[in-house]
Amino acid sequence: MKRSIACIAYENGKVLIAHRNPTGQMGNRWEFPGGKVENGESDEISIIREMSEEFGINVQVVSKITTGSFMHNGAESLLEVYLIKVPHDGLSTKYALTEHSEYKWVNINDIPKDNFVDSDLSIYPEVVKFIDNISKEN
Repeated sequence: MKRSIACIAYENGKVLIAHRNPTGQMGNRWEFPGGKVENGESDEISIIREMSEEFGINVQVVSKITTGSFMHNGAESLLEVYLIKVPHDGLSTKYALTEHSEYKWVNINDIPKDNFVDSDLSIYPEVVKFIDNISKEN
């Protein structure tokens, strides 16, 4: 079964989302950063590689949030969701995007307002619960 990762960067009450380039099946839609787990990779290695390739940053994997699943081209895929720590917010120093046209920090409750990819919407309720718990701790 194929596996993908979704990275939840949560800073100052907001989460990082990215707008995909206009190519491919999920083109021109918003998503949590992430990608496919390659053969032989751990989730953590996959996260570090994807964020380096797609954003030009070295991230820290903090903790696992949840596991979801979604259908892609008729096959079920697992979606492993992790909380990550980014080295900076990408505002004063821009991220170097390769797969996305833009990114922004949004309130977690505003995500349904954007044209979000279905796979990420499937794990969205669990992410909201997780963020709500972090917010209460702080």
